[in-house]
Amino acid sequence: MFKIVFSDIDGTLLNHDRDLSPYTIETVKKLKGSIPFILISSRMPAAMRHLQAKMDIEDQPLISYNGGLILVDDKPVSSTEIPLNILDKLSAFNKELNVHLSLYHNDEWYAPQYDFWAKREENNTKVEPGIRANSEVIETWENEGKGAHKIMAMGEEFKIDEIVNYLEKEHPNALHLYRSKPTYLEIAPRSISKLTAIEHLLADHYRLPLSQCLAFGDNYNDIEMLKGVGMGVAVGNAKPEVMEVAHMVTSSGKEDGVAKSIVEILKI
Repeated sequence: MFKIVFSDIDGTLLNHDRDLSPYTIETVKKLKGSIPFILISSRMPAAMRHLQAKMDIEDQPLISYNGGLILVDDKPVSSTEIPLNILDKLSAFNKELNVHLSLYHNDEWYAPQYDFWAKREENNTKVEPGIRANSEVIETWENEGKGAHKIMAMGEEFKIDEIVNYLEKEHPNALHLYRSKPTYLEIAPRSISKLTAIEHLLADHYRLPLSQCLAFGDNYNDIEMLKGVGMGVAVGNAKPEVMEVAHMVTSSGKEDGVAKSIVEILKI
């Protein structure tokens, strides 16, 4: 029997309004006290907490940045960052391209200007960015001994292509490049994934085997997780490659696929 549930957010858990449906909220609340329901996303923690609050799971751990940051009782128990020298070189390479580079560390999000991309992300995540030049942020983080949990490059497709080519050539083994759409590139440390984060949390916090995990996802960054857990479920709108590795396919995210499967599989 499954004793813990992990769910991706965007494309998986949210409805047409990019929010939680009443049915999803009610379903997750039924698990309270018996089965932990953990959000696992490329989002920053601040963009996940309002969803936790709605489902009454604020006491549960959070897995942010695709596994780059794990919070238990709101404190980091695992943190994997992109080194500043990589960020510095990327920023220099981007000078002429002028792609929007958003920089993230834990609950800090800095956008170079409040443009179309920053507004769109703010609308999607309900978090307001700090506006600071990349060079300024790099200098501050250098003094504080911090790296980036995530870099988000947003811009015209051909410019994102150039950044991908540059990073693949310069840092072939250091980074994971995840392109959620042609104009969006999420850059993360290569050593982490949603599955490595789940393994960390299971070993150090829950003392449960992977075989007792139920997980939900829709996109390329969910593949490892869905393959590795006891039951990986793809929502109906998932990428074909994700459906292929999933143990089961449910309704689309916008049609409460996660909640319907929880009711069916966990018999609640």
